[in-house]
This record gives sequence, C-alpha cells and structure tokens, in this order.
Amino acid sequence: MWVEASWVALALIHAPPSAATFLPGLRRRLYGGVDETGPLRLILIHRGALFLAVFAACAFAVFNASARELASIVVSISVVGFLLIYLSTAPASRRPLRNVAIVDAIGLAPLAYVLFETWRT
Repeated sequence: MWVEASWVALALIHAPPSAATFLPGLRRRLYGGVDETGPLRLILIHRGALFLAVFAACAFAVFNASARELASIVVSISVVGFLLIYLSTAPASRRPLRNVAIVDAIGLAPLAYVLFETWRT
C-alpha cells in the first residue's frame, strides 16, 4: 500500500508540469513568467511532454511492479537532476523556480521509499 501511495505522490508531483504541455497559462505560473516567444516556447512545450512521460511512468508503476525499476530511474533523473541543477545555479537566477524546487525536494521522501522498495531485492 505505501509503495503504491508513494508512486501516486510522485505522479501527482509531475502532473502540473505535464499539464503545462497543453496550458500556456500554467507554464507561465510554473516557470515564473518566462517569455515564451520563439524557440523557447517549443522547448517548454517539449519539456511538458517529457514530464508527461515521467507522469506516465509513475502512474504505470502504481499498478505494475515490473515497471518500477525503470520508473524509479526515470523519476530519479527528473527529481534529483533538477535539484542539482537548481542548486548549482546563481541564487538570483533560481528565484522564479523556487516553488518547483520545493515540490521536488518534498518528492525526495517518496522517491527514497520507492527506490528502497524497488531495489532492495
């Protein structure tokens, strides 16, 4: 039960950036009003599509234990990767993404749990 709940939590963390694929207003709110003109718009939409893949991996892992190894790798790259990049950036540059970093930091707890449960055998 706790493993499934942790996968649901990780899916929920990735739901807003997934939805940003289709919702420009949500992209602006999530990414601090980043100017979406030109190629940056395409990159942000594609980023949302990649988050949709992370969301799908988490959702699939809720119901399919055999998918959890790969899903745990994908989610780890997403969450830990963002946090490391965020922390390596100048403080003034990361201010607009502070809420994203907080949510990802909260996601470390369920991520640690699913990693432990997935890889302990």
